[in-house]
Amino acid sequence: MRIEVHGVVQGVGFRPFVYTTAAELALSGFVGNDSSGVFIEVEGEPGAVAEFADRVEHRPPPLAVVESMTAVEIPLVGGTGFHIGSTNKTGGRTLASPDVALCADCARELRDPTNRRYRHPFVNCTNCGPRFTIIRELPYDRSATTMSVFPMCSDCASEYRDPGDRRFHAQPVACPQCGPELEFVASGEVHRWEDALRRAREMLTGGRIVAVKGIGGYHLACDAYDDTAVQLLRQRKRRGAKPFAVMVPDLATAESLVHLDERERFLLECPQRPILLAAKRGEILAPSVAPHNRNLGLMIAYTPLHQLLFGLPGDAPGPQVLVMTSGNLGGEPICYRNDDALDRLQHLADGFLQHNRAILVPCDDSVIRVVDGEDVPIRRSRGYAPMPVALPTPVQPTLAVGADLKNTCAVADGRYAWLSQHIGDMDDLATLQAFTDAEQHLEELTTVSPTLVVADAHPLYRSTGWAKRHQGDRPLVLVQHHHAHIAAVMGEHGLDGSGQVIGFAFDGTGYGPDGAVWGGEVMLADYKGFQRLWHLRYVPLAGGDISVERPYRMALSHLWAAGIEWTPDIPSVAACSPTEQRVLRHQLETGFGCAPTSSMGRLFDAVASLAGVRHVVDYEAEAAIEFEGLTANADAEPYAFELARDEIDAAPVIRAVVVDVRNGVPAALIGARFHAAVSALIVDLAERIRTDTGTNVAALSGGVFQNAVLLSAARRALTDHGFDVISHRKLPPNDGGIALGQILAANAM
Repeated sequence: MRIEVHGVVQGVGFRPFVYTTAAELALSGFVGNDSSGVFIEVEGEPGAVAEFADRVEHRPPPLAVVESMTAVEIPLVGGTGFHIGSTNKTGGRTLASPDVALCADCARELRDPTNRRYRHPFVNCTNCGPRFTIIRELPYDRSATTMSVFPMCSDCASEYRDPGDRRFHAQPVACPQCGPELEFVASGEVHRWEDALRRAREMLTGGRIVAVKGIGGYHLACDAYDDTAVQLLRQRKRRGAKPFAVMVPDLATAESLVHLDERERFLLECPQRPILLAAKRGEILAPSVAPHNRNLGLMIAYTPLHQLLFGLPGDAPGPQVLVMTSGNLGGEPICYRNDDALDRLQHLADGFLQHNRAILVPCDDSVIRVVDGEDVPIRRSRGYAPMPVALPTPVQPTLAVGADLKNTCAVADGRYAWLSQHIGDMDDLATLQAFTDAEQHLEELTTVSPTLVVADAHPLYRSTGWAKRHQGDRPLVLVQHHHAHIAAVMGEHGLDGSGQVIGFAFDGTGYGPDGAVWGGEVMLADYKGFQRLWHLRYVPLAGGDISVERPYRMALSHLWAAGIEWTPDIPSVAACSPTEQRVLRHQLETGFGCAPTSSMGRLFDAVASLAGVRHVVDYEAEAAIEFEGLTANADAEPYAFELARDEIDAAPVIRAVVVDVRNGVPAALIGARFHAAVSALIVDLAERIRTDTGTNVAALSGGVFQNAVLLSAARRALTDHGFDVISHRKLPPNDGGIALGQILAANAM
C-alpha cells in the first residue's frame, strides 16, 4: 500500500511512530518526508496493513495533526524490514509545527541526577521543544533548522538513529557535549552553564532585572513579589500601568495566585502553554504587577531553561513567581538575536541569560482567557502559529496584511489559511521590518506564492501602505474593517457564505466608507459584502488619539451630544481643566479637529470615565478593562438605548449614568447596568433583524468582545432567544484575527 499523509506531520515524531508501528505489525517497507508531508510504502498480511493504515490516520503521535490521508494498493516488491528513507524536496506542501512546551519525559530527565541530560537547559525530544522559530524551510530536517551548526556527538547520533529511542529523528536533539551553550553576561563578565544559572538567580533574588532568551525571543524578568523591582522594570520599559504577565514553576503555584476551573488548568499545562488571564485570589504579588486589574496573566514555565531558572532541589532559594514580559521597549518588536538584545536592552536589563541557539523568527507568548468554559484567544502566537485554519471555501493564493493594531498577516491557498505569529502595532520602522520578515518566512514555510493581496480599506493604515508598495503586478483588494471582522468569525466556524449572518462588529476604531470612525456596527453580512443596518449615533471624536488616551474627553463629547451641562459634580468634568474644557467645547461646536465616530469601544471608555473609574489611560482600552473588572456580571436592571431609523442613540444611557453618579451609585453597579444595556441592545436588534430577514445566526466580533462580562451575557441572552451564536474560539476577536476575514471577503468579491 502507498500511503500519503498531509498535515502537521513533520517535527512531531511521525516517521519514528510509523517505523515502530510497522515493526509491531511485522510489516516491511519505508517512510519518508517530502514537501507535501509524509509518504509510506508498506507491505505484509492484509489485516496487518489495514490495522497500520488505521493507526496512522486515527492514532498518530500526540503533536501530529492528520489533515488528510490517501491509501492505494500497489504491486508487492517482496521487501524485508522497514526503514526510514531520505527526504525528498520535490513539490507539494506540508505544515510546520508550532513550538512546543517541555514534555513530561524530558522534564523527568532534567531532574534525574543519573541522566546525562540532568540540568541540561536545552533538553528536548520528538514530543517537545522548538520548531517554528528555528525552521528555515520544509521538509523539516536538521539541516533546515538553526540546529544545523551543532554536529551531534556519538551518543546523540546513536539516539537519533535508534528507532526505539524517543529521540529517533528528533531534529533539535542535543546534549551538554554537542548542543547550544548557556551563558550569563553582566558588567562585562561572562559566566557559563551552572555558574550562569546561579548568577541569574542571585540577580533576580537581589531585585535586579534579567533578560532571558526563550524559544521565540527575550523576556525581561524580575521577582514578582518585589514591588521596587517591578516598578523599576516599568520605568525602564516605559510600560505605564499595563499589566505584566508572570511565570510560575508549576500548577500548584498558579493555583495559589488565581482561581482556576478545569479548562483553565488544562490550558496552563497543555503543550502550547499560553499566558492565561484568570481571576486573582487577591493582591498576593507586588501591587505593580497588575494594578487596578482583577485578572492576572500567568503561564507555567515551558522550557527547560525556565524551569532551571526557578531552581531544582538542592539549588539556593530564589523567586518562585517571576514577571516575564517581552524583551523590548514599549512599542518596539521583541528582541530575539543576542547582539540586538545586548544593544537594545542594555538600559533595561542588569544581566543577560542567553544561549547560542539562533532564533530564526521571533514569536511572542500567546494569551487566552476562558469565558463560560470556552477559549477566547487574545493573542495567537507561540504554540499556535503557524497552525493552519481550514477554510469553508477554496481561495486563490492570497496574502492578507491585516490591520495596524495587534497585527498578524496571513497567506492562504485552496482550503487553508496560515496566520502569522503576533507582530504588534505597526507604528514604527522596526515593526514594519518585523512584518516584512514574518510575511516572507510564512510564504517560505507554506510555499504559497500569492497572486492576490488584501488590505484594510483605511487609507492611512501602515499595513495598507505596505501592501501598496509590495503588490507588484498583483491586484490589491481593500476590505472594510468591520466586514473583515464578521467574515473572520464566519470563516472560523466554517460557514460557507451561502447564507447571511447578523453581525455585531464592536471595537474601538475602523475606517468607514463615509469617512467616519466606525466601531458600533450591526450588519447583515456574508463574504461578498455587508449591509449596515444599525450603528451607534455619531458623536465627535475631538483631537483623534488624544481623546482615546483621555477618556474624560470622550465622556464630555457624549455629554455634549446628549445635551447635558458640564458640571464639576460629574467626575469626567472634574478631570478636565477649565482651559481644556474651553478648547474642547470650541472643537465640538465648530467641528474643528473632530471626526464623527460610532465606536462602541469609545462609549465604554466614556462611561468608565463618567463612573469615575479611569480618566487617562496608559494603554489601549485600559478604562474599559478596569470597568469590566469592577463589574461582576450583567444581571442588573439595564439602562436603555433608543433606536431611531438606523441609529442607536446612546444619549439616554449617558443621562441615566449621570443620574446614578449624582445619586452616589457605586461604579460597580453602574458597570453592571451598562453591560446589561449593551447585551439587551444586541438581543433587541438581533430579533428585529431576524423578523425582517429570517436570519437566525448572530456573529460577535471586534475587540469589545474580549470583555468577558459582555460576551457571556450576550451569548447567553441570544441563545435563550433561539439564535445560533458564533464568536471567536480559535482567533482573537480583536484585530489579530482580521486577516482571515480579509482573505475570505476578497476572494468572494
